Amino acid sequence: MTTSRTPATTDLRVLRPDDWDQWYDNLLRAFGGMPESAEERELWKSLTEYDRSVGVWDGDTCVGSASAFTFQVTVPGGASVQAAGVTLVGVAGTHRRRGVLTSMMRRQLDDVRSWGEPLAVLTASEPAIYGRFGYGLGTHSLTLDIDTTRVRLTVPDGADDVRLRYAVPAEALDACEAVYARRVPERPGMLARMPGWAPVMVLDPEGERDGASPLQCVVAERDGDVVGFARFRVKPDWDVTGSNSAVVVEDVEALDAASQGALWRFLFDIDLTSKIVARGRPIEEPWHHMVSDIRRCGLHRRDGLYVRLVDVGAALEARTYQTPVDVVFDVEDAFCPWNSGRWRLTGDAKGAVCRRTEDAADLALSVRELGAAYLGGVPLAGLGAAGRVREVRQGALAEASVAFGSVVQPWLSHGF
Repeated sequence: MTTSRTPATTDLRVLRPDDWDQWYDNLLRAFGGMPESAEERELWKSLTEYDRSVGVWDGDTCVGSASAFTFQVTVPGGASVQAAGVTLVGVAGTHRRRGVLTSMMRRQLDDVRSWGEPLAVLTASEPAIYGRFGYGLGTHSLTLDIDTTRVRLTVPDGADDVRLRYAVPAEALDACEAVYARRVPERPGMLARMPGWAPVMVLDPEGERDGASPLQCVVAERDGDVVGFARFRVKPDWDVTGSNSAVVVEDVEALDAASQGALWRFLFDIDLTSKIVARGRPIEEPWHHMVSDIRRCGLHRRDGLYVRLVDVGAALEARTYQTPVDVVFDVEDAFCPWNSGRWRLTGDAKGAVCRRTEDAADLALSVRELGAAYLGGVPLAGLGAAGRVREVRQGALAEASVAFGSVVQPWLSHGF
């Protein structure tokens, strides 16, 4: 079905190619109306999946937009699970509080279920919006502001054997993508790069540089093979005392500790700079253990990926668990009622089974809490301490919390 009725006599329908420009303009206006470069606009147009995108129309005017990219996200245990990447969501200011967003979220989750995808994920422009639709905050990230004049780096043995060289970002893209692809299974929350997405990583419109240089790239090599890369900009800042310029880090990935150390040492030591600034870095990263003074690294934690279990049984079966677990969840899900009820999860580090049951519940919670805990970075025990998970069987919360954890903190590796 491609059309449905929404409140206030508006029509919700699947996006048609001829409507894309007005649909996208509605989105840009919802985010402040700043124009984009032709290159950037054309790239997002090429990535739009029309059959997975909807718009709300009031007569001939688009007043709502939402889309869902086809993604695969790494879950604890290393499996890559189909997930709908909810994105390009915007409602015209003239049509707020009329049910437009709710109608799009309703249609979208119905569609995701029909596609057989157990997860939906998103990043939120406003964190308060999506909890009512069952999305839980599943990953966090760090913003860095490192004073490199006062923080020193001690790198692992072998870093001096890594060769670094400058490369044109677009020309090195394939080699960098090969490194990234090897990293994806190692950390929950990372997204496998889907066809057409690699150019986004080196998209470099001048209007988005905030006064910094064009994108630069350094690759790390060992025995002729690329084993890591860093993409960054330099933002000049001079005063009467000299240079206070910053290295603005966009991406750093490496296959081993020595290569990781060599790349971060390079970023610390770039001439005429005095700090490193980066956004969206993992909560846990090797350089944390190489620095001389973590207090001067200006770490600021913020929300990352929001996770929504569209099919509770399939989602919980798709991942593995740190310790053996046998628990009955009583799940509340008002927005997707097919998830409501009791589910028995049995599993361990080798796999899991999750089925509906009539057995008595061990834990009671909403689908939002399951989404938050799903990738292993948000402990169920912490949610329980906040009153968001109710323990019915004594001891069940601690057991499940340990089982749901992840050795590696989850991280969303790129935005969408």
